[in-house]
Amino acid sequence: MAPTPKSDFLRIIIERGFLADCTDLTALDEALIKGPVTAYIGYDATAASLHVGHLLNIMLLRWFQKTGNRPVTLMGGGTTKVGDPSFRSDERPLLGPDQIRANIDGMGKVFARYLNYGDGGALMLNNADWLDGLNYLDFLRDVGRHFSVNRMLSFESVKSRLDREQSLSFLEFNYMILQAYDFMELYQRHGCTLQMGGSDQWGNIVNGIDLTRRVLDVEVWGLTTPLLTTSDGRKMGKSAGGATWLNPAMLSPYEFWQFWRNTTDADVGRFLKLYTELPVDECDRLGALSGSEINAAKVRLANEVTTLLHGAEAAASAEATAREVFEQGGAGGDLQTVTIEAAQLPVSVVQLLAQTGITASGKEAKRLIAEGGLRLNNEPVSDPQMQVDLATVGEGLKVSVGKKKHLMLRSV
Repeated sequence: MAPTPKSDFLRIIIERGFLADCTDLTALDEALIKGPVTAYIGYDATAASLHVGHLLNIMLLRWFQKTGNRPVTLMGGGTTKVGDPSFRSDERPLLGPDQIRANIDGMGKVFARYLNYGDGGALMLNNADWLDGLNYLDFLRDVGRHFSVNRMLSFESVKSRLDREQSLSFLEFNYMILQAYDFMELYQRHGCTLQMGGSDQWGNIVNGIDLTRRVLDVEVWGLTTPLLTTSDGRKMGKSAGGATWLNPAMLSPYEFWQFWRNTTDADVGRFLKLYTELPVDECDRLGALSGSEINAAKVRLANEVTTLLHGAEAAASAEATAREVFEQGGAGGDLQTVTIEAAQLPVSVVQLLAQTGITASGKEAKRLIAEGGLRLNNEPVSDPQMQVDLATVGEGLKVSVGKKKHLMLRSV
């Protein structure tokens, strides 16, 4: 096959850095040229929101649709009841049906920002529609017989767990069979011939391809994206404060914008290619800037990514708040708000930080102050016993932790 694929989708995702592996790149390229192709990515409903770690594959689906194909977001209403054991050290907590439904609703709002679900557009499906009604004995006889336990044990996602002598329940062991069944079911129902996902899903994807070939004698494909880490080795989307959520009720647009503004210099060009739709040449130009100019590239990155998720107005408001906070020393209208009950005041500044969760503990608060990292209304704090009362809080007290984290404290 030529170094550059002929289909728009593969050419774009390879150029922008999305491709980790593919089961048959040549055959998939030919199918995409004939097009359109239907492809899916599965999402188990384990939380009320998707997070930045999911954003790479959401952008992959967006490019898939923009190049004339039909993406499917498959909600794991059925598989969430089992839990994906891939590369986990323990079993996922099992969720009830009400929580699963609520989580799916929250996730759906995010997808709607990136994909067009109108007539003939993307599909949002739920594997509970076919998994919940399965007859166990029929399923074992018709589907289970196609799976070799020896081969299942050889997959890295399972093998790594067993090598560490960590328990793998029979419930979890069934997960890869259910996911394989999803692929076959989607082919039969919607003509879906491609499953995409992170590279940690390679074994599950291959299982689905094998099952579909064995039972239906048709060719389907798998494609994976790299598991991203930042240049300093952190898992993408993880921070000291936890996951970077995509739902504005769980993480404000300003905090989301700030996450991208704080990107490490070395990651700017790569993230522009993956998380924005700017031309590749422009991404390379911005990523190659240095000194103070790279900060302008980070603002561009933050604005582009925030606009896609929250809209242009939210991005502009976040940038304005950041400029007021950092350049002019003001409070900014979009700062994250934390509260403390008026009855709890006055308290020492150490107690204040710990009680409101601004720091994880009083010990961490004392260390922050000792290192000169705390400011209240832009004034440095050096005394850990300093008292904060209602008058100090007033209509709102700006709390700055280090150079990049700023919050607004209010009494209730």
